[in-house]
Amino acid sequence: MNGEILHPLAAREQVWRRGGYGRGGERAKAQVTASSVGEDRAMLLGFSMMAFSVLMYFLIGITLVKPHLNSDWHEEASCLLVQVDVLDEWADCRGVSTAPCLRVLVNLSTSGQKARLHYDEESVLLNHECFYIPKCQVDRKVLVDEVQKIQNTLEETQGSELRCLSDPRKYPEDTILKRKYTLGLALWSLLWPSLMLGGGALLVGLVKLNQRLAHLCTELGNEAAGGRLTTMTNTQGKLYQLLRWSGSGQHSPMQDDSVK
Repeated sequence: MNGEILHPLAAREQVWRRGGYGRGGERAKAQVTASSVGEDRAMLLGFSMMAFSVLMYFLIGITLVKPHLNSDWHEEASCLLVQVDVLDEWADCRGVSTAPCLRVLVNLSTSGQKARLHYDEESVLLNHECFYIPKCQVDRKVLVDEVQKIQNTLEETQGSELRCLSDPRKYPEDTILKRKYTLGLALWSLLWPSLMLGGGALLVGLVKLNQRLAHLCTELGNEAAGGRLTTMTNTQGKLYQLLRWSGSGQHSPMQDDSVK
């Protein structure tokens, strides 16, 4: 009878030590494995996002931020449009053909001297004489018509003042309508890699936090399971002692204590 009573308790103790009943332990192991795989993928995605954002910072810094910082077209002036004409000598077009060159001359309000007007700072580097050069095409008539349309539009505004930018130190005889590499363009371009970097760092941080919380929950669960197992073992020990004394016909120490 003692063995029959102790057998279920011993079996329950073995199940408790294994960490669950039946398939519960297997289900817990499968859940831990799936969560660890998901965490690894999330970490890989987060680090990949941060790596691509650093690469984007490098590219944007070379193509946009550096030209903006090195640009000296800061001095604002009022430009009076005085002359618009097409030069007889056509400009070189990528070394394979030629295209008509539209020249625009203005008077600077700051110095009063005549200067060549360009669309932006990049067009100054391409050709010092031309305000506009059409894209390279085989059909010369199309090129002439395109330049003629722009010339007619500018001649309608001839004699009016325009806001322009100049660089008296490097280009005293040139002025531009607008800057191509502006501060707003640089900041807008840096916004996207910044968002990607922040998203990647946030993803890695959340995975680390989840791992930390899971570790704390495991430790608390192990401590609670250890306390329950100790209580069950003490109870089984007392019950085993009582049954052993009862089977031998002797008085147990608990009975002696009750008699006293």
